[in-house]
Amino acid sequence: MEPAIKDFHHPYRPYDIQSELMNVVYECIAEGKVGILESPTENDEPNWVVEHAQAHRRNALIEQKSKLEAHLRQVRAKELQQKQSYESGEPKAKRTKADEAQATSDAEDDERFELDEYNSEDENPKAKTSYHPSTDPGLSSASLQLMEKLGLIVKPSEKEDLLPTDDVKIYFCSRTHSQLAQFVRELRRVNLPEVSWAAEMDASDPEDKVVVKHLPLGSRKNLCINPKVSRLGSAPAINERCLELQQSDTSKDHKCPFIPNKENETLVNDFRDHTLAKIRDIEDLGQLGKKIGICPYYASRATIKPSEIVTLPYPLLLQKSAREALDISLKGHVIIIDEAHNLMDTISSIHSITVTQDQLKRCRSQLGVYLQKFRNRLKGKNRVYVAQVVRLIDSVSGFLETRITEKQSSEGIVDVGHLMAGKGVDQINLYKLMRYFQESKLARKVENYTIHTEEQESKAKSRMEREAHVSTTPVLTHVQSFLQTLTNPAAEGRFFYEKDGNNDVSLKYMLLDPTHHFKEIVEDARAVILAGGTMSPVKLPHLDLLSEYSLKILQMDDYTRHLFAYVDPGRLKTFSCGHIIPKENLIALPVAKGPGGIDFDFTYDKRNSLAMIEAFGKCLLQLSNIIPDGLVVFFPSYAYLEQVVLRWQMKSSGAVNSIWDRLMERKPIFRESKAATGIDDVLGRYSQAISTGHGGLLLSVIGGKMSEGINFSDALGRGVVVVGLPFPNIQSAQWKAKLEYIEQSTTTRTGSRDEGKAAAREFYENACMRAVNQSIGRAIRHRGDFASILLLDRRYRTPRIEGKLPAWIRQGIVKGGEDGLGQVLESLRMFFKGKKSV
Repeated sequence: MEPAIKDFHHPYRPYDIQSELMNVVYECIAEGKVGILESPTENDEPNWVVEHAQAHRRNALIEQKSKLEAHLRQVRAKELQQKQSYESGEPKAKRTKADEAQATSDAEDDERFELDEYNSEDENPKAKTSYHPSTDPGLSSASLQLMEKLGLIVKPSEKEDLLPTDDVKIYFCSRTHSQLAQFVRELRRVNLPEVSWAAEMDASDPEDKVVVKHLPLGSRKNLCINPKVSRLGSAPAINERCLELQQSDTSKDHKCPFIPNKENETLVNDFRDHTLAKIRDIEDLGQLGKKIGICPYYASRATIKPSEIVTLPYPLLLQKSAREALDISLKGHVIIIDEAHNLMDTISSIHSITVTQDQLKRCRSQLGVYLQKFRNRLKGKNRVYVAQVVRLIDSVSGFLETRITEKQSSEGIVDVGHLMAGKGVDQINLYKLMRYFQESKLARKVENYTIHTEEQESKAKSRMEREAHVSTTPVLTHVQSFLQTLTNPAAEGRFFYEKDGNNDVSLKYMLLDPTHHFKEIVEDARAVILAGGTMSPVKLPHLDLLSEYSLKILQMDDYTRHLFAYVDPGRLKTFSCGHIIPKENLIALPVAKGPGGIDFDFTYDKRNSLAMIEAFGKCLLQLSNIIPDGLVVFFPSYAYLEQVVLRWQMKSSGAVNSIWDRLMERKPIFRESKAATGIDDVLGRYSQAISTGHGGLLLSVIGGKMSEGINFSDALGRGVVVVGLPFPNIQSAQWKAKLEYIEQSTTTRTGSRDEGKAAAREFYENACMRAVNQSIGRAIRHRGDFASILLLDRRYRTPRIEGKLPAWIRQGIVKGGEDGLGQVLESLRMFFKGKKSV
């Protein structure tokens, strides 16, 4: 007998696979599966004692939540009554307008740039806050201390009776705020049932209902409401300016007028209540802060514990320093990570850092200016440690200088010992030096003095120009973060140098093992759920439908081997569900040969064949004749896209028109640019061409801006063409190191060198196929959608590569076409026959 399907109060009748999926999610949360390390709690108390205690806690919780719901109903009612005036009126508390805020006076005393007396021998390391690299978005132990000072981190004894304790909540994490906003939209559609503490609510009043207590968290860049600060643009500049305005030596008139303090505590409470009264996204939170007149970045901290669902971007969850600064405890809570196919790369990226020779030189120059001014005032340990900082920077910079002068390869692995080969560096205790960096605030003192001196030298410039200058990334803080990686265990990562075409050289630390940085999250949380549509090329079908948002409880071999190797397999729950579309709505066609019988072999060594590029163009011409509306083509790289376009634009001998001209006659052509801007414009023109009946041909790149997060549903993507396989450059120093690490770690764990080599090969292929599968999934976006998938490369017909396609693609593969393009085109004609473009 199958278990009963639970009622999860889905806003619409869910599909069977969605019901099955929700049951699996419930099981994972209820049983603490998917990466939970904690053992079942042992209990020796008699049953009646346990039951009595549970009943007592349950009754207390019900009473507490009843009070909270009653209060929030009042807030909602008040907000509804005053909606019009609330949106256009002034904040409740009189405050200084942002445009009246002034920059710090130029006539400041030099004393604020001096280092406080420092004596490492008197330190108690356990009592100090450990140092964390400042690769996070401005979140540090200093922010935590500030929040404690402002009373935003409330001790248990100081909590109001109204607020519940830190009950089990869900932390929902995704890559971007737009993806989080999508989740919030779906959350608003959920109608919760009446519960015991809401029995007196008016069911006929849509405003009078139980609302999920939701809080969106974001960075200062997302939430700053001080125009003097937010207009600086970049996250590092906003973070630094925000912290500067809170320094004790900043005059009261120049401090940020929106920062919470004891005097405006009621505004913090108002902000909390209004945040919990409605389901808001990050933009709503910013607007709420402006209306009330309180900083939403800091005021939101008081809302974390009473919340039931907290949404936040990757960095705020995955960095320990960010969690500490936000006062986030994951103990006993549920973690859901969306778009989790990016998880390992994201962890690696967050904890990797690059420093350039130019940055090191500027840093050294700023230190020189600072020492010239304050050398005679430096005493004791300050003198010792600042000298060590200078020697260490000179040592790293000196190594990079040798890479410039010596004729060596453009990249390579660096032994950490070579970075510390400078005079006297071997006598430096890096751990003490990093603690000095943190406790002395050397970086901020030097950077503020540098800015101060530059402003003094350019008084003729306007205030706006000076503020624009402040927005540059603080270089010593960045270098400090890089130097911190020198203390990391050697097994976790590698150092690399790179030279570009201008002979500019940089040094990069790349994290190879993400296990350690994610393990603490897994150990603390009640359950960890990885949600993604392309988690496993081997096992997982793609299910990433924006119109019917679903979570996928998925794992793949790469994750179990390289992220959860320490977890008991019995604690890992994997789940894979099929696509919601009917089988007849999809056709997948590997294309091994092009017109004239030309083999499609887009391997790196053969893809430059002019004959094959021309055959590819002619193939696309024939596909354009059959596939209606929008046709999206994904290339393996931007460089290859440009190379192919240039060849197509050339006229062949005796030809009247080029392949490019002939393609333009079939459908208007649009191209993805490598530049960060212009994507919306290209998509807009592509959509317009299709909506007006002209169709469209969109040339994109696998792993580019249009291969993830963009929907080509319905007419926008009746066909998706994937050209070749985007294998990473296996000859690059970084990929060599990554595969070597996987091979060695697997061999150590299994004792088999053959298994180590196989694991490295599997990891390499999976990285490629995840990118392919992500691109393919852009077309099918809802149950009524239909599309064709064309895979242009002979390798897609090999069992090893075909087996790494999602199951929903594999079941749609039409065999044939090995001997020519004719059968492929006929299969396409039959597929689209009778189907009407939407």
